[in-house]
Amino acid sequence: MKAKHANTLLALLLLASAHGAAARQAAPPKRPPVAFAEVPAKASGINWVHNNAHSPERWLPETVGAGCAFLDYDGDGWMDIYLVNSGPSDFYAPTAPLRNALYRNNRDGTFSDVTDRAGVAGGTFGMGAAAADYDGDGRQDLYVTSYGRNILYRNNGDGTFADVTAKAGVAAPGWSTCATWLDYDADGRLDLFVSSFVFYDKTQNLYCTDESKRRYYCVPRFFKPAASRLFRNKGDGTFADASRESGIADSPGKSFGAVATDVNNDGLIDLFVANDTMPNFLFINKGGGKFEEEGLGAGVAYSEAGRPRSGMGVDAGDFDGDGWQDLFVANIDQEFFSLYRNQKDLTFTDEPGEIAPATQLLSGWGLKFFDYDNDGDADLLLANGHPDDLIEMRVARVKYREPLLMFENTRRSYKNVSAHSGAVFARDFSGRGLAVGDYDNDGDLDALLSNNGEPPVLLRNDGGSRGNWLGLRLVATKSNPAAVGTLITWQAGGVKRTRLKTGGGSYLASHDPREVLGLGEAAKADAVEIRWPSGKVDRLVGPPANRYVTVVEGEGIK
Repeated sequence: MKAKHANTLLALLLLASAHGAAARQAAPPKRPPVAFAEVPAKASGINWVHNNAHSPERWLPETVGAGCAFLDYDGDGWMDIYLVNSGPSDFYAPTAPLRNALYRNNRDGTFSDVTDRAGVAGGTFGMGAAAADYDGDGRQDLYVTSYGRNILYRNNGDGTFADVTAKAGVAAPGWSTCATWLDYDADGRLDLFVSSFVFYDKTQNLYCTDESKRRYYCVPRFFKPAASRLFRNKGDGTFADASRESGIADSPGKSFGAVATDVNNDGLIDLFVANDTMPNFLFINKGGGKFEEEGLGAGVAYSEAGRPRSGMGVDAGDFDGDGWQDLFVANIDQEFFSLYRNQKDLTFTDEPGEIAPATQLLSGWGLKFFDYDNDGDADLLLANGHPDDLIEMRVARVKYREPLLMFENTRRSYKNVSAHSGAVFARDFSGRGLAVGDYDNDGDLDALLSNNGEPPVLLRNDGGSRGNWLGLRLVATKSNPAAVGTLITWQAGGVKRTRLKTGGGSYLASHDPREVLGLGEAAKADAVEIRWPSGKVDRLVGPPANRYVTVVEGEGIK
């Protein structure tokens, strides 16, 4: 009897073991964590280095560049790269010529310098870049911001650009930082918002020293704010300065980052603007070409303690999946970064979660909401670096060069996954501009980091495309050419998600204009709805996965 029970028990154990082995064998393999790999300059061919004009006089513009952009300037479906350098100004005369750089994507992981042939070398003390098809001819043009005079390069369609700044009327003299393309008046043409920093020239430089009489960069609070500019596209290749009539000029600031989005779901594009040592601005679009600044009432102007902070990079995205745009702004060390959750009544609550302790000693510039692992949720990448290269002599535990940070979306908040996101996250940088784009066309978004006074860093995403995806090239016919304000809804694996196509975001940067929809483990998207700013709706049923498709407004996939 005992033997019989023993045999029965043995049989059960063997059966359980067999079931366990089968279950283990049938279980899908766990996807390895997504990691970013730094692409060496020798491998990419990008050997350009930013020169920040560093000097003993500590001119303020030395510390806030440089910008970068992903764009497809030749229309071949592959992202090219543009990098912005400093140059001649009233306080700086380079000993050797400096230039911006345009690198053409060779479609094999390498890039070729085509700056001179393209005619986009710059020649100003450059800050950032914003790429978009402002004239609606199907080609991406390029706007370069500067300390001094901005430049609008119109794409000629033959691999070259023409400087049309004077004709277009968008030079915007002074000190411009970020530029953001948007259609604020809903006429189907791209208008241009240009962030203005402080009033500054060679005669206004201040002498700031510490107890040891070492000179350092003066804090921007000592300089007067300047009004940002809004240029209305007239549709004939020229722009009208609408700064005053729109209400933008009524709020002078010390503006760095800007993002165009719709925070109240009324179909009109608003503007969130980060200010340094001043309250941030939230310009609500009231229609009729008018904005009202409502940052204070919305809860995004000051810290929770009621103090202005040093806002630099900004972005907008629906991180919690409730269909409303949330906001993010990066500040200087000791101030914490802010993740503003949209309360759906034109107010926001600051809920940074793990981001707060991770950024307490950091100063943030470029940043972006994007789906790095293609699971459908908006993750967050942050580029950091202190503005003063002598900060380590004055403040304990704060460094000039600082690490990148990667946060994964948990749908409730963000989890710091930097330690598992690649060796590059163990390095420190003088980070400034940050652009995202799929430069190798493998379906996951890569990143481009520009560093102040140092070489840029190209980061290849080596894990995001393990999740399925669908890439959209949006071609407008009635709406603005950048499709800013388009609402994309997609369903995959029983989960429904939405994304609003924003304009700008980050700091001094411009991003891949395509939209990559993460499908996760789902084999395909069951349905995709594209609601254009014009009101037209295109519905895609069962579109192919893991490829880019072109969607023409009112016509569907082409």
